[in-house]
Amino acid sequence: MDRGSREAFSRMGTIGIEEEYYVVDEDGRPTSGTDELVYESDPPELLEGRLDHELFKCVIESQTPVIEDPSEAREHLLAVREALVDHATAHGFDIAAAGLHPLAKWRELEHAEKPRYRAQLDRIQYPQHRNTTAGLHVHVGVDDADKAVWIANELRWHLPVMLALSANSPYWNGFDTGLQSARAKIFEALPNTGMPTAFADYDAFDDYERRMLETESIDDRGELWFDVRPHSGHGTVEVRTPDGQADPDVVLAFVEYTHALVEDLAARYEDGESGTDARRELYDEHKWRAMRHGHDAALLDRSFESTVALGEIVDREAERLGVSGIREVYDAESGAERQRRLREERGADALCDSLRLQYE
Repeated sequence: MDRGSREAFSRMGTIGIEEEYYVVDEDGRPTSGTDELVYESDPPELLEGRLDHELFKCVIESQTPVIEDPSEAREHLLAVREALVDHATAHGFDIAAAGLHPLAKWRELEHAEKPRYRAQLDRIQYPQHRNTTAGLHVHVGVDDADKAVWIANELRWHLPVMLALSANSPYWNGFDTGLQSARAKIFEALPNTGMPTAFADYDAFDDYERRMLETESIDDRGELWFDVRPHSGHGTVEVRTPDGQADPDVVLAFVEYTHALVEDLAARYEDGESGTDARRELYDEHKWRAMRHGHDAALLDRSFESTVALGEIVDREAERLGVSGIREVYDAESGAERQRRLREERGADALCDSLRLQYE
């Protein structure tokens, strides 16, 4: 049984970026391509050991190397994206990114044959069969296991801020859901997803992970798919909230924000600050507002006693943490708004073309 350990948490501030994308054909439509790209060919050296597929044969994931210096995140991200696009192009495919591909119809797409995914399909059934989602995961290293759990607890209020800013999945199964991030709601149909409850310390999290494995509720610890989790294998806090993005600048804004939050919360933990105590239902409402309204969301404030506009939160956070990316993301047209505008004004082909991966 693959278990993580307290000892994994040994380095502070490192970064890892995982992105899920869609393999698409020349018309930008999702197509089965992961067998060729992951198993039947040798990827570029940069992607060796850093390329995997997901549940559907049209969804592929890349991982950056461990990034020691935050200032090097852009260089690593763009290098991985360029290598992936080159690899895909050489095999007759292209790569697109969004929280959900607007034209992906789950009943028409092939599932991967990997035993792990076959076991999930058998155990979870319908919610997993329709799970055509693609997201962005940001890892930040933390040098103490109890600190990592405390940081993950405290990050929960910030996750809907990221989700609202990243909202890039209005369409699912070909129709307009009325949501800004339908991906978040589709994914929440799976077990062990959404907002986690707070854990008292690492031992409490470790005990939960052990029970889930020993009761065969999950096959491996990677099936704890919460929006944030201490990763007991990598020694990181992993934020799993944002929708997938074609634009690397948007990805890097969330990397910058996540890294700044983790560093800030680590300092607060070391200063002996007490954690936030609020019901999970309030966090769920906070998140619902983000997935429903995106950039126009009025989210719940830190006390959960009143509402505050996303733009006001972004201004406060950017000022407080000395970051700029999230303000630029907020000021620009949201991914969901852009998708709807392109589909209405120029049609499905233009919409699909807009999702092709950018890396220059």
